[in-house]
Amino acid sequence: MTDLSVRDSGGAGTPLLLLHAFPLNSAMWRGQLDGSLGAVRVLAPDLPGFGASPAPAGEPSLDDWADQLAQVLDRAGVARAVVGGLSMGGYLAMAFARRHGDRLAGLLLADTKASTDAPAALTNRERIASAVLARQSVALLLEEKTEASLLGTEAGEELAEEVRGLIGAATPEGVAWAQRAMAGRADSFATLAGLAVPAAVVVGEDDRLTPVDDAEDLVLTLPDAELTVIPGVGHLSALEAPAAFNAALGALLRRVR
Repeated sequence: MTDLSVRDSGGAGTPLLLLHAFPLNSAMWRGQLDGSLGAVRVLAPDLPGFGASPAPAGEPSLDDWADQLAQVLDRAGVARAVVGGLSMGGYLAMAFARRHGDRLAGLLLADTKASTDAPAALTNRERIASAVLARQSVALLLEEKTEASLLGTEAGEELAEEVRGLIGAATPEGVAWAQRAMAGRADSFATLAGLAVPAAVVVGEDDRLTPVDDAEDLVLTLPDAELTVIPGVGHLSALEAPAAFNAALGALLRRVR
């Protein structure tokens, strides 16, 4: 197990565990860690190999990361939390729900999907994993303008530069491990269908990676879910439109309370 670095807002209210997108880190949750959500304790870990957390160990598996998140809650003295994730963080939130559902008070799934990857996506994940390890650099992600695929067309250069900085802070080991873990993830529809907690699904209207259709599939599967489509933003809805994102998250937290 890896001792994860965790940003902790220190609030005394409802515990909220936020899981970042690939290939960013917990700094992407700045608009949720700054007190905008009110009386909420926000915990935002850096996943292994990202941000300030050490490199991952063992065979790539989102289940392994989900178990580490249970330890994060243990160390924080939190029995149950609202768990939310964006993109890769959403995949991980679903893995957490499958393995530690008794610790789930609510679920936020943003710009993500419950299905597994198509063959072409699997091939691309292995291409990236092999390349960054061979080069011992994540420069490939910047050369291929990963930030452009993550952001909507209306995102400004300042936000694009911030995202490039977050990508550049990742390690080759973290990137490769995450790509292979995502490639091996299970279909999560059955897990979601069995959940008895309030859920929120958020998606950017212009998300090209996990479009609105994927979000609608999540809402149709979850027993108690509300859908928010944020106009004019892409895959990183929490960064592009923090006020709209927080409004959807705040509505979920009120339902949980």
